[in-house]
Amino acid sequence: MDRRKSLKAMVAGTVTSGFMFSACLTDSEEKTIAKTDAPADSDNNYDTTRTVEELAREKELRDQKYFNDHELETLTVLADIIIPAEGEYHAASEVGVVDFIAYIVLDMPHHQLPLRGGIMWIDHESNKRYNKVFKNASKEEQIAIVDDIAYPEEVKPEHVQGERFFSRLRDLVSTGYFTSKEGIEYLGYVGNTPNVWDGVPDDVLSQYNMKYDQRTLDVCIKPEERQEIANWDNYEV
Repeated sequence: MDRRKSLKAMVAGTVTSGFMFSACLTDSEEKTIAKTDAPADSDNNYDTTRTVEELAREKELRDQKYFNDHELETLTVLADIIIPAEGEYHAASEVGVVDFIAYIVLDMPHHQLPLRGGIMWIDHESNKRYNKVFKNASKEEQIAIVDDIAYPEEVKPEHVQGERFFSRLRDLVSTGYFTSKEGIEYLGYVGNTPNVWDGVPDDVLSQYNMKYDQRTLDVCIKPEERQEIANWDNYEV
């Protein structure tokens, strides 16, 4: 199984992306819980999905910046190692995953120091091995470092800090990718999509000595007319 399919299986097995976020917490960290008062004017306090307060908070966060350019470039390299381009699908950074992480660390500050410290660790490791920071190392050199920290069950004691950083980042990259438009399409998730209902099966109806009357069959059980609104004005029970 390739990397992308492995991550797909991991995401498909979780209930929500929030599971992945909570998995990033250490025992000493606390979840960030945003609490807002009930809206004063519920008739004018919403767009299609969020309250005015939520929209204002998002704008406030998007006007801030935590990572510097070097850190963002390093995250881009790592994100594309975790989920590279494959066939018709783009690499993680090409679908906005790094921007997603840059926003999440502002919304969930407990990710900030572990990610910044992890970038420092991987740069130090790269400098120690190759005399250059991670983003400037060759692809082979980058993969050699990642291979040493990507498998928690096999990591050596001297690489534990790097493994914790990479595991956190992998969770965030996976969450960002598989909640993007392309990632959702890759998962094959269609959400609440209307389908064709052709009534209760005959074998189920027969168990209860029931059957549809002809009027119901003529008006309701007609998939080809499912977009039309039934008229019940003259219906008699």
